[in-house]
Amino acid sequence: MSKLILATRKSPLALVQTNMVAAHLAQALSTETELLKIVTTGDKQAEWSLEQKGGKGLFTSELEAALLNKQADVAVHSTKDLPGEMPAGLAIAGYMPRVDPRDVLVIRAGLTAPAKIATGSPRRRLQIARKFPSVEFTEIRGNVDTRLKKIAEQNVADGTVLAAAGLKRLGIAGWPGLEFRPLAYSEMVPAVGQGAIAVQCRAADAARFATAFDAATAQSVALERAFQNALGGGCHTAFGAHVEGGMLYFFHEKTDLRQMPITPADLAAPAATAARILKSLGL
Repeated sequence: MSKLILATRKSPLALVQTNMVAAHLAQALSTETELLKIVTTGDKQAEWSLEQKGGKGLFTSELEAALLNKQADVAVHSTKDLPGEMPAGLAIAGYMPRVDPRDVLVIRAGLTAPAKIATGSPRRRLQIARKFPSVEFTEIRGNVDTRLKKIAEQNVADGTVLAAAGLKRLGIAGWPGLEFRPLAYSEMVPAVGQGAIAVQCRAADAARFATAFDAATAQSVALERAFQNALGGGCHTAFGAHVEGGMLYFFHEKTDLRQMPITPADLAAPAATAARILKSLGL
């Protein structure tokens, strides 16, 4: 393969992430790279409620199709966008090193308790409601800067919740009139794979990329995705799982927020570990 074609969404964050992967692969594999920019269903349907439409695969299906029909060699995803099931013939080549996986409460400056939060994520809604029991919710869609403008300038709500990793990769450390408050795992369990960039390829090509990516991130995300697989959760399920520092942080609408120690043996058998823990939680 003289040149690697990387399939990506066209959003500003997707392009930043894909350019990071392209630079990494160019160095790791001594190859040229080129971006194939694709508009996904989720991007086209900017007014859809992802919760009501299910959300599963809306930002990934077209990129996966480009792999299967050999228009592209790899596809670059925010891991949290990837459904639990992998289409036949495709595999995860690996992950870039994970950056800050926390969620960030973005709130109008000077407010201590927001009256209305804009988020379409059931996971974020239920966990924010633990912190602010009287808060009301409204939906919000759009790129990161669009969402920030909607809060700061259009007054659609008092605040929203965004991923710290996306803000960092876009170079957004603040916004006029808004405060950024990172949420601890004890306040908000992140989505599966949050902060990690997933690189997907055809299964037949997986060996080529075996040593190119971050092993520690792959191990943690494998366990998080095992919970996702077992639960079959899409955008309509209030569920989060994050593995870090020998701990599992877990949230589900039926169990509330839990944390428990995870051993190297647990990490080595992600499917079995997820099944055992879910059984113990009655899920």
